[in-house]
Amino acid sequence: MNEVFSDAARLQRMLDFEGALARAEARCGVIPAAAAAAISSKCRANLIAVDALAAATARSLNPAIPLVKQLIALVAKDDPEAAQFVHWGATSQDANDTALVLQMREAFDLLDADLALLCRALAKIARQHRSTLIAGRTLMQQALPTTFGVKVAGWLDAMNRHRKRLAETRSRVLVLQFGGAVGTLASLKEKGLQVAEALAVDLDLPLPVMPWHTQRDRVAEAATTLGLCTGTLGKIARDISVHMQSEIAEVSEPAGEGRGGSSSMPHKRNPVSCAVVLSAATRLPGLVSTMLSAMVQEDERGLGNWQAEWETLPEIFRLTAGALRQMVTIIPQLEVDTERMRKNLDATHGLIFAEAITMALATHIGKSSARELVEAAIENARRSKRHLREVLAQEKAVTAHLAAAELDRLFAPENYLGSAEEFVDRVIDFNQH
Repeated sequence: MNEVFSDAARLQRMLDFEGALARAEARCGVIPAAAAAAISSKCRANLIAVDALAAATARSLNPAIPLVKQLIALVAKDDPEAAQFVHWGATSQDANDTALVLQMREAFDLLDADLALLCRALAKIARQHRSTLIAGRTLMQQALPTTFGVKVAGWLDAMNRHRKRLAETRSRVLVLQFGGAVGTLASLKEKGLQVAEALAVDLDLPLPVMPWHTQRDRVAEAATTLGLCTGTLGKIARDISVHMQSEIAEVSEPAGEGRGGSSSMPHKRNPVSCAVVLSAATRLPGLVSTMLSAMVQEDERGLGNWQAEWETLPEIFRLTAGALRQMVTIIPQLEVDTERMRKNLDATHGLIFAEAITMALATHIGKSSARELVEAAIENARRSKRHLREVLAQEKAVTAHLAAAELDRLFAPENYLGSAEEFVDRVIDFNQH
């Protein structure tokens, strides 16, 4: 991703636009074919004096202006006549925005490939642990039994949506920008749309209904789509890191030489990949906010807000790519301690089954009475430090309706999973399609 958004790549994509523009105009009879060939031959980044370009960009606030000037000089050395047709009918934002679109196309390809890898890895874990018992937790406390498979299926379900969002975003974002000075292509006269169509074909980009110089919903959508994706990656990282705590110890990032250690505590195994993901998820919202703020642009060319996008959007892509790569690295090798998961189910001494007992009693004495009875038993169990099963077995109001065998069944976590396993199946089936 760093390479996609490097200065060299940016420069080449701008030159790709200039070369394609010349070829499109030649095909439409706007400029001579010989001029298009001469221009195209010089649209190579290695021919550009980068240091001079950088210095000039600082003065012009726009890399396209000094780049076009250098390109004109390069063409003029071999063909002075052709040089006058460089950047014919275009404006600097056409070159900048189309270059960005070409970069985003490559960037989306990279993200989509890693999203596919992550979804496959998550589906494998969800299937493998479809019935692996674990305590479901709400507000940081044990709540009810669930399965590790359904927890991972939740991660997968969200990532599947992000893959769909990414595909939908691509269809709207990856379009040509070509409008000339104020978006009317006036300098090309009656050939404006014809050249635009030819240019779109040359760059293999769809032609939008009209230019979008100050309509920035497309680039803002790219930012928000990646922000949402990174938010889910952060949620997964938060879950993994919480479950890596010594007191829980149900899952772990894969071990490795020099991975997750401490400079002073040899026993430490820190969730370092999760830390990287959480760092990205923490930074992304502010950057996305910048992109949304930059949408408010003046008339036909923005001042300051358009320029604010230039470093912000590439950073969003980099952070998302980095977070995603960390997850692609650790999820296939995630260490799952199923015995510890089962042991932790006993941490509340049966209180985790309170809802199951309440619902069973409710069929006999009504929900309100059942809740009062179970709450009293819970308080008794906590006060006496006994297992809830033991306390309930001594309550005549309970045993009058629930026999010992029924209590045993209600205190078996596998009997209170609801549709958890079916949810896993549904998510995996959706992922396969």
